[in-house]
Amino acid sequence: MKRLLVTGAAALGIGLAACGGGGDSSGSGAAAGGGATVAVKSIDGVGKVLVDSSGKALYASDVEADGKVRCTGACTSFWEPLTIDSAKPAAAGDVGTIGVTSRPDGAKQVTVDGKLLYTFSEDAPGKVEGDGFADDFEGRHFKWNAVLAGGDSADSTGGGASPRNDYGY
Repeated sequence: MKRLLVTGAAALGIGLAACGGGGDSSGSGAAAGGGATVAVKSIDGVGKVLVDSSGKALYASDVEADGKVRCTGACTSFWEPLTIDSAKPAAAGDVGTIGVTSRPDGAKQVTVDGKLLYTFSEDAPGKVEGDGFADDFEGRHFKWNAVLAGGDSADSTGGGASPRNDYGY
């Protein structure tokens, strides 16, 4: 039954992405950080959250705590990797140590303190809907948390939301 739910959830995510629900996390906009790839924005109930150039919250997964990319395929229809075209991402504010790692498809994904950064398809600028979210892809159980200024996750500081049920939408 759970596998069926993952497939249905993946199809929903693909549909959302096709309708524009995925947003642009490529660092090409300038709204949040004056052209920065990663900036800091204070969001009620969460704290000083890292955001992409469009103001969408950035997340990291516990499954990728070792810095190895495991969110691929259907996972990226919900959790869009923050990627850049240039060799060096730009930061605004106390984001932590910013870097880049290569994804299996060759894209350059932005990291902060070694955490791979993603946006959530159901977020809008200034909203943090994916904090504490749990889901399953390719036999792995992911738990996602917003990344705070300085590189901490909302979960590690106690400032995050309560964990959400799998497929909570």
